Amino acid sequence: MTASTPSVLPARASARAGGAPGRRRLGHRQRDALVGYLFVAPQLIGITLFVLVPLGLIFYYAFHEWNVLAGTFTFVGLDNVEKLFTDPRLGPVLQATGIFSGGLVVLNLGLALLLAVLLNRRWRGITAFRTIFFSPVVVSLVAWTIVWGFLLQDNGGINGLLAVIGVDGPNWLREGWTAMLAVIIVQVFKNVGLNMVLFLAALQGVPQELQEAARVDGAGRATIFGRIILPLISPTILLTLIITIVGSLQVFAQIAVLTQGGPGISTTVLVYYLVQQAFDFHQFGYGSALAILLFLIVLVLTIVQWQLRKKWVFHEN
Repeated sequence: MTASTPSVLPARASARAGGAPGRRRLGHRQRDALVGYLFVAPQLIGITLFVLVPLGLIFYYAFHEWNVLAGTFTFVGLDNVEKLFTDPRLGPVLQATGIFSGGLVVLNLGLALLLAVLLNRRWRGITAFRTIFFSPVVVSLVAWTIVWGFLLQDNGGINGLLAVIGVDGPNWLREGWTAMLAVIIVQVFKNVGLNMVLFLAALQGVPQELQEAARVDGAGRATIFGRIILPLISPTILLTLIITIVGSLQVFAQIAVLTQGGPGISTTVLVYYLVQQAFDFHQFGYGSALAILLFLIVLVLTIVQWQLRKKWVFHEN
């Protein structure tokens, strides 16, 4: 009995300290790592299934021609890529995409920053105004576009208001430059609230001590805004710039509901054109090649903006 007692006690002690014999308990770092992986796993699975796999399939389909009606799937090599250089409609489509994206980015960021500056006050009822300007962001995109479609008709609400003051308004959605202007303004009003909230948060993070010190030194409002406020909120400007540019290149529903790419192809942007080629004309291979072109444009613009951040973003200097 006395000889076996020392061997039993260590076994009991080890069972109390580490659980059942042969079972290894995880340390704090391992448990934290496991919890982190469990939280990240749904996002990684979603990115893999809905981003990486479709992106890989797009590259695969770009080298094939899939005729759904005939049930054929043929390898064509670089024919779809070569078609990008010979398509006579692609040039005007890229031009319309540039006009739409450029106008949307300038108007959206400019109006959002202006609203944020005006609403960065301690006035009574200022919260109501912030809510009003942000509310279009949470409205259904299709419903928002349909309502604006009625307002922009030849006999719609916009021309009705213009007629009150004696102005004969154009047919906004059936003339080239007015159609492009109309879809840009509709998209600006839809998403300006999101950038406004981001700018408002950035403005509220600017230290008041710096502004007061500048006023003591004789700086005016324009100098304070240009030399102090803008540099301090430049990281937010970079963020909103990237979000707005990428979002402008992915606009489809507004074009489809308001103008269907017309008149002619004056409002046919690249994403609408690739959907049209793939699902209306059943040219899935060429549509995939257009999707790759859109992906490369977004990638290049994002990389250029990210590299230029060191020159004008305050915290990167």
